[in-house]
Amino acid sequence: MKLAFVIPAYNEEALIGKCLESVVAEIARSGAEAEIVVVNNASTDRTGEIARSFPTVRVVDEPKKGLVNARDAGFNATDAELIANIDSDTVVPEGWLDTVMREFAKDPKLVCLSGPYVYYDMSGFNRLLVNSFYGLTYLIYVLNRFVLRVGSVVQGGNFVFKRAAWAQVGGYDRSIEFFGEDTDVAVRLSKVGGVKWTFALKMKTSGRRLEKEGVFRTAGTYTLNFFWVTFRGKPATKDYKDIRPG
Repeated sequence: MKLAFVIPAYNEEALIGKCLESVVAEIARSGAEAEIVVVNNASTDRTGEIARSFPTVRVVDEPKKGLVNARDAGFNATDAELIANIDSDTVVPEGWLDTVMREFAKDPKLVCLSGPYVYYDMSGFNRLLVNSFYGLTYLIYVLNRFVLRVGSVVQGGNFVFKRAAWAQVGGYDRSIEFFGEDTDVAVRLSKVGGVKWTFALKMKTSGRRLEKEGVFRTAGTYTLNFFWVTFRGKPATKDYKDIRPG
């Protein structure tokens, strides 16, 4: 199956290069049929210029700022069967594509695959806290998917879904700007197939939001919106801050 990396980017000149280097390297290593779409989302810095300097990267401009707007623009820009939704501050680890292709090949009913983050730039203590939260996340995943059957768990910035399944459930809800977008994906896709969350699909990323806002506060905000979207259909939190290096 052909896969497309869709990478939203708003004023990410400091990190987009590192992200794209990792994606290009992983595609070359795996031999997978894959393309790279960067969505330059109303950036005012050199994000678009840096992305266009990579010969295998296609840049799409989305002037309406917002994570979901950017993901939707990237989705519409490719016809690939699998859409890998990552973020511009992520670093794709070696073997990531192997895991994706293996999981979708062995389960025809799988429509979405996701996994946890590994925060490469956080303190050891904060990483320990995050790992404990991911233990709880897995328990919630099992409860929601297999017991309550009300959805699943998707980690924003580290999930892959089938184009056909996403089109079947109506595509992105652009009224969601930031918080809750991943849970919206999990809930709606779980109605048409399997949505799997696994520790086997790890993604490296920056912990800048957790370091800036605090691990407990950030985890609380994401948890609130997870349950709000799962059981009420819309996120509780609409406001968010753009956090960038420097």
